Amino acid sequence: MLANLTSKNQLTLPKAVAMRFPGVKRFEVIATNDEIVLRPAKAADLEAVWAKLEALGLTEDDMANAVQWARKR
Repeated sequence: MLANLTSKNQLTLPKAVAMRFPGVKRFEVIATNDEIVLRPAKAADLEAVWAKLEALGLTEDDMANAVQWARKR
């Protein structure tokens, strides 16, 4: 099976793959020398991260801007 990479660097998973992970909305992405591995993210871990970001008043836009800033360095 193939996954399509969009112009915005987003992957579209084949329906057959997505159906194997019902209810999963976020995946952990691991990059090795020649592979990209997706693992369903643990809800408890994600909830803690999102809660911390919210407590700090950070938004997804803030995070995207921080990544852009760091990549320019």
